[in-house]
Amino acid sequence: MAFRLPAASALRPLTRSLGVSRSASQQLRWLATPAQPVAVGSKGPTAMVFLNMGGPSTTDEVGDFLSRLFADADLIPLGRLQNYIGPFIAQRRTPKIQKQYAAIGGGSPIRKWSEHQCAEMCKLLDEISPETAPHKPYVAFRYANPLTEEMYNRLLADGFGNGRGGRAVAFTQYPQYSCSTTGSSLNELWKWRQRLEGKAGPLEDGKDGTIQWSVIDRWPVHPGLVETFASNIEKTLAEYPEERRKDVVLLFSAHSLPMTVVNRGDTYPAEVAATVYAVMQRLNFSNTYRLCWQSQVGPQPWLGPQTQSSVEEYIAKGQKDLVLIPIAFTSDHIETLFELDQEVIGESGHVDTVKRVESLNGNPIFIKALAELAKSHLNSGVACSAQMGLRCPGCKSERCLESKKFFAGQKTLPGQ
Repeated sequence: MAFRLPAASALRPLTRSLGVSRSASQQLRWLATPAQPVAVGSKGPTAMVFLNMGGPSTTDEVGDFLSRLFADADLIPLGRLQNYIGPFIAQRRTPKIQKQYAAIGGGSPIRKWSEHQCAEMCKLLDEISPETAPHKPYVAFRYANPLTEEMYNRLLADGFGNGRGGRAVAFTQYPQYSCSTTGSSLNELWKWRQRLEGKAGPLEDGKDGTIQWSVIDRWPVHPGLVETFASNIEKTLAEYPEERRKDVVLLFSAHSLPMTVVNRGDTYPAEVAATVYAVMQRLNFSNTYRLCWQSQVGPQPWLGPQTQSSVEEYIAKGQKDLVLIPIAFTSDHIETLFELDQEVIGESGHVDTVKRVESLNGNPIFIKALAELAKSHLNSGVACSAQMGLRCPGCKSERCLESKKFFAGQKTLPGQ
């Protein structure tokens, strides 16, 4: 796939909105492609909806973001007192988290990167899958704007649903499935589908006039994802002197989960490990490595070992050449820019030898991988993966059950 180079003047608004430096803006010239008129394919248009947790774009949005996050029992289960404990924790943490977002520029870049990734993917899809074109980009965040409700209303306003039908693909930007992340986003999507379209009537030809949904619910070992991570690791390893390079330890870091979720049977730890192993295979196991976990909140047990303590303990053992790889994130946000860069690396005392690989962000290899994955899904006739239909052995959530039934029951045909 050839990537066209737009005029520099057309890129300046994009690079300013993404908050990137001059050198990074020069790199983005190879990523952004100019919009072209797209003919409507025989099975188009198609809405491509990126799902993610999101993040506050400004410090003023932190309070609402945390309130939604701690109210979500799928992500942080607090038991029967969730509605009381959640708001209390959110209010207590807001000033601290506002300072963290201020330290990375005043807000999370995850919306800007998500919208950029989705738009660029859709442009490629228009080229490689013209029969389902035009592909319309949408972003639905679980805890920050644009929220799922806002996205769904945009879909309806843009001509999908409301008796007119149309196809939409919910494309999770969590490559590894968890009930706490992708599961929660799909539960929220199902909720708003039922509220906004649940009573839509049939068309004259007997087909339902609601939006026809399908789901890309996991992709932990997709070759393009693996290649992007591996190439970024190779670039970072090249920064070390050749005589030390083979002795650098690779620390893959993923967002942790409460052990109550893990013990319920969540597939996330296994799928993260699958990504790590696939990346190491691509690297021919050039270095030793470990998987660790970050972003623990609260006193209850979480999946470990923790990333920060792992770095500290390796340094104490004399291993100071360490590379951190945020293996479960598809763009920069607070967990990479503050937690890894400023806390883990910044407080290590060895910022010259402890490094982090670049996030996926606008990497052309990654954008192409997204487009290829989406095209494969559009042509497959599959509503969702077989794995998604299987509940965790310890799951007691009726909402999860109904959501899975809905998405697994959506009827699709190849390219439709």
